[in-house]
Amino acid sequence: MMKGFMRALFNPKLTSTALRVSLVVGSVLFAINHGVALTKGEMTRNRWLSGLITYLVPYSVSIHGQHTGRSRNSIEN
Repeated sequence: MMKGFMRALFNPKLTSTALRVSLVVGSVLFAINHGVALTKGEMTRNRWLSGLITYLVPYSVSIHGQHTGRSRNSIEN
């Protein structure tokens, strides 16, 4: 299961949707978590790293959902 998910992270059939989800959801989360620091010029190296992770989480969740859905559909059919 984990090996399949790791391959799915870079599957071109899944990445397009995951990138869009990541951009929208990640941007909202980034604004919530780091918006004030960004506007005040208080972004540190650690905050930028945290900001990057903010985009990776929705990407991973989207890939997981797509991968799981496709796996279940192939089992059922």
